[in-house]
Amino acid sequence: MNVELQKSELQRFVRHQVSSGNFPSAEAVVEASLTRMMEEEISLTDEDLHEIELSQQQFDCGETVEFGEFASRMRRKFGIA
Repeated sequence: MNVELQKSELQRFVRHQVSSGNFPSAEAVVEASLTRMMEEEISLTDEDLHEIELSQQQFDCGETVEFGEFASRMRRKFGIA
């Protein structure tokens, strides 16, 4: 498979990673990046799993929150206007 990066900033980043000795080749940079994306996509911590289970139990008991209220709470929690 051949991949051609269209964005010049990505090309520069890959070249820099190789020239700095961080990776042996451009292919290795892309493979590492894709591997990291895959790991981030599917990795759930024990805390995540616990929170999911707790949420399911609350839902099963009829303890729900309207989306607008939830969104407001999350905005406050994370300081988003």
